[in-house]
Amino acid sequence: MQDFKTADDCCSSGDCCTPPPLALPPKAAACSDGDACCAGALDPSVSIYRRALWIVFAINALMFAIEIGAGLKAGSASLQADALDFLSDAANYAISLLVVGMALRVRAGAALVKGVSMAVLGTWVLAVTAWHAWHQTLPEAVTMGSVGIAALLANAASFAVLWRYRGGDANMHSAWICTRNDVLGNCAVLLAAAGVFGTSTGWPDLIVSTIMAGLGLQGALVVIRRASVELKGATWSTPKPATR
Repeated sequence: MQDFKTADDCCSSGDCCTPPPLALPPKAAACSDGDACCAGALDPSVSIYRRALWIVFAINALMFAIEIGAGLKAGSASLQADALDFLSDAANYAISLLVVGMALRVRAGAALVKGVSMAVLGTWVLAVTAWHAWHQTLPEAVTMGSVGIAALLANAASFAVLWRYRGGDANMHSAWICTRNDVLGNCAVLLAAAGVFGTSTGWPDLIVSTIMAGLGLQGALVVIRRASVELKGATWSTPKPATR
């Protein structure tokens, strides 16, 4: 007959009373501010992006109001083109503020919209230039020069703010391209003002506005291409914090 052991027998021998250890999953270590898991949860880059975009948005909105009035008063195609570029940039920065921190597909879609708007603006500038060429308008060189210097300083400030984000996603990259084109455009406006003053003709102004339109169209092509690539490989999900 089989010999059964009682609980008392087990405890007296000391070999079977102790229950097996309970295997619990390891407790997740609390992450500190510098850990990778906290970096995704806190996502400080979003607030930094927003701060930078608010600064350049305010600069561009103010300069549009100043430059569009001066461009109409001076009869300068290049100043009007630059003013509308300020307006386009302000609208683009507003779009960027709405989508920063959202899913990559949303941000890439916003960048695509901005690229198309840049292309429309470039086409419109070409049309305005053709109108001024047909009517042979003569802009005021002094007004062009003074407003051009103010616009250059404003865009240089925006360029400095966005410089560190030029390698970001299509949304931030497009914002930097807009500002880069603005700085180049302002330098061209100053050259146009000098040309108008020296030749007493409107052709330097028309040449510069044509170049600015070309820069806008080239920048639009770059933004549209990059946004299209990101749209192909993006999903609707927002970035998740990294896990250990």
